[in-house]
Amino acid sequence: MTTTNKSKKDYSIYFQPPSYSDAKKRGKEDIEVHYDFNVPEDMKEIGKDKFYLIQTYGCQMNEHDTETIKGMLEQMGYRSTDDRKQADIILLNTCAVRENAEDKVFGELGHLKHLKLEKPSLILGVCGCMSQEEGVVNRIMKKHPFVDLIFGTHNIHRVPVLLKEAMFSREMVIEVWSKEGDIIENLPKKREGIKAWVNIMYGCDKFCTYCIVPYTRGKERSRRPQDVIAEVRELARQGFKEIMLLGQNVNAYGKDFEDIEYRFGDLMDDIRKIDIPRVRFTTSHPRDFDDHLIEVLAKKGNLVEHIHLPVQSGNNEILKRMSRKYTREHYLELVRKIKKAIPDVVLTSDIIVGFPGETDEQFEDTLSLVNEVGFDSAFTFIYSPREGTPAAAMPDDIPAEVKKQRLYRLNDALNAISKQRNELLKGQTLEVLVEGESKNNANVLAGRTRTNKLVHFEGPKELIGQFVQVRITETPTFYIKGDWVQEAVTQQLGS
Repeated sequence: MTTTNKSKKDYSIYFQPPSYSDAKKRGKEDIEVHYDFNVPEDMKEIGKDKFYLIQTYGCQMNEHDTETIKGMLEQMGYRSTDDRKQADIILLNTCAVRENAEDKVFGELGHLKHLKLEKPSLILGVCGCMSQEEGVVNRIMKKHPFVDLIFGTHNIHRVPVLLKEAMFSREMVIEVWSKEGDIIENLPKKREGIKAWVNIMYGCDKFCTYCIVPYTRGKERSRRPQDVIAEVRELARQGFKEIMLLGQNVNAYGKDFEDIEYRFGDLMDDIRKIDIPRVRFTTSHPRDFDDHLIEVLAKKGNLVEHIHLPVQSGNNEILKRMSRKYTREHYLELVRKIKKAIPDVVLTSDIIVGFPGETDEQFEDTLSLVNEVGFDSAFTFIYSPREGTPAAAMPDDIPAEVKKQRLYRLNDALNAISKQRNELLKGQTLEVLVEGESKNNANVLAGRTRTNKLVHFEGPKELIGQFVQVRITETPTFYIKGDWVQEAVTQQLGS
């Protein structure tokens, strides 16, 4: 394919690198909702007999963004492949939450350079949260000039236009908006399996001092209730068994509405009435977890008994330096309310160790909170400074070995609680949604309970995608084992 000889003036309309100073601004401008997305006519066949490969890093939000990008590419005629040498487009959909994730992406770009040299027509792109970072874009421009396309989290809907420009341009095409984009409805999505993600809002206004997300994802923008509900109803009609409602802070949903009083609890109450078996959500912020939401979740039905409630630290001084905007006491009171309303609830969390200035005593506060709450599991991290965040300017004065030891101790405590909690399930018969074969044994099926416990059991492959009853027989730490209760499933499937 020939390329056009573009002047710098023409090229500059596509060259929009990110700016942290712009991203920090929370303007008063209205967010518009658009319902008229269409792939341009001249791009609908451009991918005929061509293939794409998307490598995704990070959270469920990134995974869902990948589903949207796949949907657009397939409307352009492209087909999916896992073979890099077959691919005509390779996109890295990136995560910026931890330094380790960024290191992996840059390492991957190093490997892809050789592929690009072998196949100059290959379009190589970087998108996602890393693209919203000033330092990242500058580094790609300087050290990885073979990259063809960089775009951000706010302009995914412009993939067809940007891809066309990358095909014909002799220079790297960069479009990263530091200002939030509007909400674009009716974007195509390529979903696979029995579970579906549904964005209910975008962005975050909390500005925790360690977190880059408010800069990479922008301010909080909620989708209109009727649009979310219509999408969930359509997924129910399509036969999906479980949905996960997504947002950087889902329980801030609706706070930005000026014309209606409608919050996350109201949305959950309406979705509870839709005929879809299971409804989950992530991630929630303790500050916005109100009594009405607890009341709605206690109604259960298709609202499962699992809540992911990041705490990050159990010490008030550290929580203050993190700008979490709640105290240890507030968090424990919230847990008490949740457990009173939903006695069989399973709580999981996110926890950071080694935050700047964290003393041994402050870490002990985190351990004591973990034991008091009794989390079934948690994602645990050693603090990683992110350029552009306030915490990155704080003295990182804790030795690496001390951080590692704290992480080991925290994980040991969590594993002991998880093992203890799992043992309570021995002998019980639980409903399991069968997701597929075990990763380590094709003869074993794997699925999850309503409380998100991973269950392994033996059974025929025909059960994949079905709800079955499993009697729990063994309770290791990270998953549980059981026997398929055949008569219970026969009755369920035949009812």
